[in-house]
Amino acid sequence: MKRILLAAALGLAVAGPAAAQTSGGRLNVVIQPEPPGLMLGLIQNGPTQMVAGNIYESLLKYDTELKPLPSLAESWEISDDELTYTFHLKEGVTWHDGEPFTADDVIFSVDKFLRETHPRLRVSLAYVDTIEAPDDHTVVFTLKEPFGPFIGIFEVGTMPMLPKHIYDGTDYANNPANATPIGTGPFKFDEWVKGSYIHLVKNEDYHVEGAPHFDEVYWQVIPDAASRSVAFETGEVDVLPGGSVENFDIPRLTAMDGVCSTGKGWEYFAPHAWMWLNNREGPTADKRFRQAIMYAMDREFMRDVIWNGFGTVAKGPVSSKTNFFNENLKDYPHDPDKAKELLDEMGYDGTPVRILPLPYGETWQRWAEAVKQNLEEVGIAVTLDSTDVAGWNQKISEWDYDIAFTYLYQYGDPALGVTRNYISSNIAKGSPWNNVEGYDNPRVDELAAEAAVAVGADTRQKLYDEMQDILVEDVPVAWLLELEFPTIYRCTVKDLVTTAIGVNDGIGNAYMEK
Repeated sequence: MKRILLAAALGLAVAGPAAAQTSGGRLNVVIQPEPPGLMLGLIQNGPTQMVAGNIYESLLKYDTELKPLPSLAESWEISDDELTYTFHLKEGVTWHDGEPFTADDVIFSVDKFLRETHPRLRVSLAYVDTIEAPDDHTVVFTLKEPFGPFIGIFEVGTMPMLPKHIYDGTDYANNPANATPIGTGPFKFDEWVKGSYIHLVKNEDYHVEGAPHFDEVYWQVIPDAASRSVAFETGEVDVLPGGSVENFDIPRLTAMDGVCSTGKGWEYFAPHAWMWLNNREGPTADKRFRQAIMYAMDREFMRDVIWNGFGTVAKGPVSSKTNFFNENLKDYPHDPDKAKELLDEMGYDGTPVRILPLPYGETWQRWAEAVKQNLEEVGIAVTLDSTDVAGWNQKISEWDYDIAFTYLYQYGDPALGVTRNYISSNIAKGSPWNNVEGYDNPRVDELAAEAAVAVGADTRQKLYDEMQDILVEDVPVAWLLELEFPTIYRCTVKDLVTTAIGVNDGIGNAYMEK
């Protein structure tokens, strides 16, 4: 007996026209910073996911309670032993170049392309034994052992579907098609004028009837933070996605007439900010130095002043908004004396450390400066090593840093978005989204593996509690804040945020009220 999950059976709404909706027009959205690229199978930066999530699609979407919704798969079944997942693909779907989307594209995307290029997904795919296609519109995933979070990995940023006919047998990273991405989504790539805008146009052959509603979307690249706010105030842009303006501008912008905002659309991500700490060499290789960094930082000040209260001080690797958070973790309060004591104990000799800010705007630069000041107050010599987004990606990927700001997504379950950053099997150059700090603890590896496949929430909680206790003691990275990113938009823009990833896949549903 199998559990059959159908859109109709679950009462889920699939995007389509409603009586009050109007079609046509142009939507102007800020994208900040400019993405380093749009090929979602190769690049997972936040700005890339935000734009490309409306070009590409995956098998499923997720509502704000993280329940699965149909997308390229219109129905699915899970066997009673939770080893077999059968997806029934929607018929009549085409790529933007007119070629049909089939089960072969799914197998190529997941079993070949993404296994090679996507470190976060690769962790989950380790539980997959086979991926097979009984016919052109059916895909069967067979697992080696039950993996509870498996149904949560079919999101466009995690498992984008990629065209086999364009990429199979090519050098993925250097395929010319990377510059003109082709997906199955509601919008097609038209033009990218670097430093100015990314232009997407309506997919006239989109497989959801009546969608999309806008004829075109301009993702406006406006490097200056003040100019982004002015562009919204003057009506030049309609939507400010989370993180696209400085936090200190949010209260003023949201108080304007005809302006709406929402904190929804980040449930799947639960963005978690920390600083990578190089565990391989230099002062940061000493656990006591890493603990000293935690005690040196005034994270409450950073939350209240730099982030204008939009966040929660992070206690450890798992967000309080994510399943299996450990509420009884050791605290690292702002305690400069304790930081100095640890530095004396290790015999810190004043060796300078480099801080690499995240190049996402003034707020992040101010955050790096605040950390620099906190560390210097306890006697740590610090220099700031700033770069652009492409340079940041390269430095992190090549482990060329001492301390580096980042924020990563948690994806609803530690097995999907957390453990990838700490297990030793995920130490590999070439990606800024895996265990780039070089942390290696066999017990953490064991706990992560056991918890991922354990049966029962209580059992998984105990395993994850122990894992979090060890990590908070070892401080492989310096946790900062659980971030909040309100989306600000004209109230005439409707149905923009309808899923757990918000604007990242929401523009296909959105329309402008006339």
